[in-house]
Amino acid sequence: MANSLKSATFLIESKLAAAARGDINAYFDLGVAFSTGGHGVNVDLIEAHKWFNLAAVKGHEESQLCRAEISEEMTARQIAEAQREARAWLQQIAARAA
Repeated sequence: MANSLKSATFLIESKLAAAARGDINAYFDLGVAFSTGGHGVNVDLIEAHKWFNLAAVKGHEESQLCRAEISEEMTARQIAEAQREARAWLQQIAARAA
């Protein structure tokens, strides 16, 4: 069990690192993980929406569909929080690049 948790943690960390480089497939994969509870993370629709939104903005079509799907299960406040988190992520990445 400890090994599977370590590998899940590593997978999420590697996806976050790829996302920090602007990898839209990593954005999508993180959205899937948080929307389904895959890879050892808890289901978190706000976090999932954030990652799907980031991928969708970059043109990832499947992310647009996934974002719309989970939006149906979220309140307007949760969606607004997800959008704030997505903007904060982009600002953080831009600050690192500067």
